[in-house]
Amino acid sequence: DQPPSFFPYSGQLPEGETRDLGELVEVHIQGVFAADNEQSKSLFVLVSDGDRKLPIVIGPFEAQAISLPLENAQPDRPMTHDLIRNLLDRLAATVERVVIDDLWNGIYYAKLYVKRGKEEFEIDARPSDAIALAVRFDAPVFVADGILEAGSEE
Repeated sequence: DQPPSFFPYSGQLPEGETRDLGELVEVHIQGVFAADNEQSKSLFVLVSDGDRKLPIVIGPFEAQAISLPLENAQPDRPMTHDLIRNLLDRLAATVERVVIDDLWNGIYYAKLYVKRGKEEFEIDARPSDAIALAVRFDAPVFVADGILEAGSEE
């Protein structure tokens, strides 16, 4: 049993097998939050379709990368996601949308859809990185309905 491929040329599903987690649903980023338990503090980004909420656990650097643009704060120097934004801007490319479309062993998988001219590229990404870029490009975020349903039940 292997996780979904993060790279386009390995780990593909066997011929004839498909994974359908439902239609894509647009969600909105509610913010970055912390939850304390007895042993540790967890950070998560919360997305919601208005009725259901999906918390996605993230690290402290990813939390900062998402929080700063949400708060309209600008660091003294560009962070990694700002650098990616600058590179894509210089290449006349834009992030069109983010899709969180797979779940395996409690881990979410996402894709960036980057457009340059008439060509669109699908790029595998961690959901936290994809969301950090979506915020910078004001791009919509979509989640497969089955993932949103499963995540809101937890």
